Amino acid sequence: MLRSKLTPMLRRRPLPWLLAAVLSTTAGTAGAEVPPPETPMSQTAKGTFEVSLEPQPLTHTTEGAGLARMSLDKTFQGDLEATSTGEMLSAGNPQSGSAGYVAMEHVTGKLLGREGSFTLQHSSTLDAGEATQSITVVPGSATGELEGLSGSMTIDIVDGGHHYSFDYALP
Repeated sequence: MLRSKLTPMLRRRPLPWLLAAVLSTTAGTAGAEVPPPETPMSQTAKGTFEVSLEPQPLTHTTEGAGLARMSLDKTFQGDLEATSTGEMLSAGNPQSGSAGYVAMEHVTGKLLGREGSFTLQHSSTLDAGEATQSITVVPGSATGELEGLSGSMTIDIVDGGHHYSFDYALP
């Protein structure tokens, strides 16, 4: 197909025309390095945090469901030097080994020296003592030097102390 379209053009114009056309489309690119697409910087931030939970009244009461609503305030130390505020809803009975919670938490501070803020979305369960965590950066929520931040966090409680590991990427 291409040959049939080029043949009449080649009859009308000499071959040097075709060579000149090809060379002109690549002029200025010979030997020039094409920058690779921007890839996010992947890192892991680690540290500890202190958390304060304050019970809040439920807007809807469901008897026997074990629902609770709390405000949360955190102070992060380590690679993430920040404070956060948020809201948490929980259900179940953690003492029995089964419960769940969801939360939204707005974090403001410095992540390895880069200043800004972002929001974390939590959805975690405890099923017969087995914990499943999902704590992720809300897409598009990061500001300042953290704009474009993505990632996920895990929380471990060791000897009553709260530890975080935050796998993240920045453009």
